[in-house]
Amino acid sequence: MNHADTINSYQQFLLNKQQLSGNFGFDPLFIPDRMFDFQKHITEWALKKGRAGVFADTGLGKTLIQLVIAQNVVLKTNGNVLILTPLAVAFQFLEEAKTIDIDIEHSRDGKFRSKIVVCNYERLHYFNLTDFEAVILDESSILKNFDGAFKTQITEFMKKIKYRFLSTATPAPNDFIELGTSSEALGYLGHMDMLSKYFTNKENTLRPMDIGSKWNLKPHATDAFFRWVNSWSMSVKKPSDIGYSDEKYILPELIKNIHKVKNDSNLIINGQIQMFADNAKTMTEVREEQKSTIEKRCEKAVELTADKVSVYWTNFNRESELLDELDKDAVEIKGSMSIDKKEDILLGFAKGEIKRIITKPKMTSFGLNWQHCNHTVYFPTWSYEQLYQSIRRFYRFGQLRPVTVDLVLSDGQERVMEALELKIKNAIDLQQRLNDNLHGHIEPKIKKKNTNIKLPEFLK
Repeated sequence: MNHADTINSYQQFLLNKQQLSGNFGFDPLFIPDRMFDFQKHITEWALKKGRAGVFADTGLGKTLIQLVIAQNVVLKTNGNVLILTPLAVAFQFLEEAKTIDIDIEHSRDGKFRSKIVVCNYERLHYFNLTDFEAVILDESSILKNFDGAFKTQITEFMKKIKYRFLSTATPAPNDFIELGTSSEALGYLGHMDMLSKYFTNKENTLRPMDIGSKWNLKPHATDAFFRWVNSWSMSVKKPSDIGYSDEKYILPELIKNIHKVKNDSNLIINGQIQMFADNAKTMTEVREEQKSTIEKRCEKAVELTADKVSVYWTNFNRESELLDELDKDAVEIKGSMSIDKKEDILLGFAKGEIKRIITKPKMTSFGLNWQHCNHTVYFPTWSYEQLYQSIRRFYRFGQLRPVTVDLVLSDGQERVMEALELKIKNAIDLQQRLNDNLHGHIEPKIKKKNTNIKLPEFLK
């Protein structure tokens, strides 16, 4: 091998190490006229990729985009497409499908006749992966709420199907590592490979026993990491992010009110009464602070709803039970209920048949469109994603009125609000990073030296 070939081979090696993903799809065969220009752009890009993450904000039309992707796969392959959704979201796909004359079926037992079938994540075990040419995960970030075995079942199901699509408004805003799960499910860089390439931990090791370690992006790999993410996903908070007008996507005012109730008792940690009342600092202390103020917080929450159409977001069963006792117009959604019963309540609220519901973010904060409601009461925790997704059930494109969010907490939970503010900043930073690297426009920076590089003898 001569000198020029050696240099060319090394540069090719560097390019290959970027792990840029290729295209596995095809040009679109069907784009309905009712799609906005930016929706057409996203759909065409995703279909050409064939395996893609659509990280578009709430209200930007992900349901429509996913349906059009599914119909294109049907037209291309004459095969079946499975769409997995959170609870009570399937009916939104059925209603949206009517607007573009797409044949779709909601299956509760794995039986279907239509080429496009939609079901809840919890019913995946009824289906055979060999029956499908494509699988679409709606609100894919909900996977973090499932236990490890079920999450593995979903990702393994997906990895064996040709065309794969993920869709969510919140792609791991405060945990970049979760992006590895998405990449692996789509068939790109594996989770552990992503860690070794772009991240480091304090032990600088990938030993399995250290998997709980805190992982940080390598400073020199930051641009390359976000460029890699944008090679298989598209992140859009508003149409102008990809060059289109925001004129029809300007949201009304979002009003956040913080209501603090006083905790008159000292915390009891591990059976020990604390001598002085102080702000809760650890997760254990926060939970104790929350438990000791349940009655006051619930009474305040009911006072704030008055006669409004509203949603109570709770964390503890006792909170839900007490709100159900205090507010006779509210209907509680319990974890022990059947999937069908939960869906009936959620549909009743969406249709205006139920005035208020009591629920938990981990059960119902994903995918649902509740623009008919513009008020909610929320008991804050450490989770930014749950807060964001819960608010976005109401505060989304299509909402015509100001939305009021009443955050009810105890006076000792200031650390929780501080943590949430930091996570909001991190989410904004992530979005900016993704936008800066949109479409992978950052070119690899290979510095050229003015002096000749002296090669070792074995490369001459």
